[in-house]
Amino acid sequence: MKRRDFITKGTLATAGLSTLLSTSCNSNKTAAPEKQAIDDLLAFVLNEETIQGLQKKMADGVYTAEQLTELYLKRIDEIDKNGPRLTAVIELNPDAVAIARQMDGERKAGRVRGPMHGIPVLIKDNIDTADKMQTTAGSLAMEGHIAAKDAFIIQKLRAAGAVILGKTNLSEWANFRSTSSCSGWSSRGGQTKNPYIIDHNPCGSSSGSGVAVSANLCVVAIGTETDGSITCPAATNGVVGLKPTVGLLSRSGIIPISHTQDTAGPMARTVTDVAILLGALTGIDPDDSITNESNGHFHTDYTKFLDANALKGKRIGIEKKPQGDNQFMHALLKKAIDLLKVQGATIVEIDYLDKIHSLGESEFKVMQYEFKAGLNKYLSKSNAKVKSLKEVIAFNKQNADKAMPYFKQETLELSEEKGGLDSKEYKEALEKTHVGVKELLDEVMQKNKLDAICGLTMGPACSIDMIYGDRWGNVFLTMPAAVSGYPHITVPCGMVYDLPIGLSFFGPAYSESTLIGIGYAYEQASKNRTVPQYKKSFLV
Repeated sequence: MKRRDFITKGTLATAGLSTLLSTSCNSNKTAAPEKQAIDDLLAFVLNEETIQGLQKKMADGVYTAEQLTELYLKRIDEIDKNGPRLTAVIELNPDAVAIARQMDGERKAGRVRGPMHGIPVLIKDNIDTADKMQTTAGSLAMEGHIAAKDAFIIQKLRAAGAVILGKTNLSEWANFRSTSSCSGWSSRGGQTKNPYIIDHNPCGSSSGSGVAVSANLCVVAIGTETDGSITCPAATNGVVGLKPTVGLLSRSGIIPISHTQDTAGPMARTVTDVAILLGALTGIDPDDSITNESNGHFHTDYTKFLDANALKGKRIGIEKKPQGDNQFMHALLKKAIDLLKVQGATIVEIDYLDKIHSLGESEFKVMQYEFKAGLNKYLSKSNAKVKSLKEVIAFNKQNADKAMPYFKQETLELSEEKGGLDSKEYKEALEKTHVGVKELLDEVMQKNKLDAICGLTMGPACSIDMIYGDRWGNVFLTMPAAVSGYPHITVPCGMVYDLPIGLSFFGPAYSESTLIGIGYAYEQASKNRTVPQYKKSFLV
């Protein structure tokens, strides 16, 4: 999750002092060989490939799933472990090639399970896999933990014929460890880096998933979100991310923060690929009762909602109060709004964000209570060496040099101090945030007859700062959909300071089909996806 108000106060100067210092001693003597190295990275044979493109290549015999898997594994070695060293992948699946070979055998025998058959996928390291890979949430306290059972969405993914390449790095404990954390850092995995400008932040907590998709380490990935953990790294890494309605996808087998807000979701370079992956993950899970609410609402094929004309006749709400004071971001939003109008949408100015943020002041409190309850339940049934939040805290203290070399664990400690879910404080905070925000959004959307609400997802990526932590500024549109549990899609909107900006659309519960249509129509009309160039720093 990516917290807006309780991580930091104040505004981000996009190119911080650390950036200026890191660039002041740069020499142009290495420019030529560095350019050649980058050109080689951009010449990757599967660069910007799509699921449909890979399926055609396999159907035509150009590549097998095994060959695709080996190409992506080699790409990860060249760009993630060496080269720019993005540190997006925390662990590779030793069975990936064998799984791909099995899928090739099925294809040869005339059985193709569906659009995900043989497609290499990366998943976030807080999602259980009952194989040879660990599930650790990036924490050294969880090192060595092998899940006894696949998460429900992993069962669905395997059934669809996907090849799990490995697991992605994340902000440790899904960014719920410290109020001064640096997104994309974990004690087990290290610091994930933004592929556009390497010394800039990838956002989080699904940092590795966003970076891996953007840098073409895979074709699609799975992230998780509590507040911004899919949509923020998608936006800052120039890809598409969809946070579904809470309840559309099962959370069983996912290390939790908040049962009110947690969900997994797809990340890809195109809306089409997001739609394909989303359909493969839906279904009712007896181990996650909230998925019962999706009965009659979910689809196994969201590609039928991909319509280049989907914006025609749509009413899109835009906050009338300017967000932030960056002229380039204002210009980017105006350009996006103008395009929405050209595509047939009606823009309706609304006044809602200040009211939403005032209701969301108790969000952190809700998460603390639910994190303690959820994590204790998960750990008590796991194969992990730590069996409770209290034991995680103790492990970190005993191994502080390795587990907490930069920032500490005050968020874990504050959560441990909380009582149970029957607490009056918890119930009051839940009513104020989750219920209050849902009611306000419903009122705004119904009163204005809106199909979706839109705005810039957030500002450009801040510099990586292990001392003072994240500084994201005052443009952050993840909270309304996150707290309400409503769906949210972000699509590339353009570039500011050579860094990607995303455009967000969110709507009422189970409106994924509408959002996918709108997102696709905007994507096809704008074509804003820009391939990362792996610049060393802001001024190079």
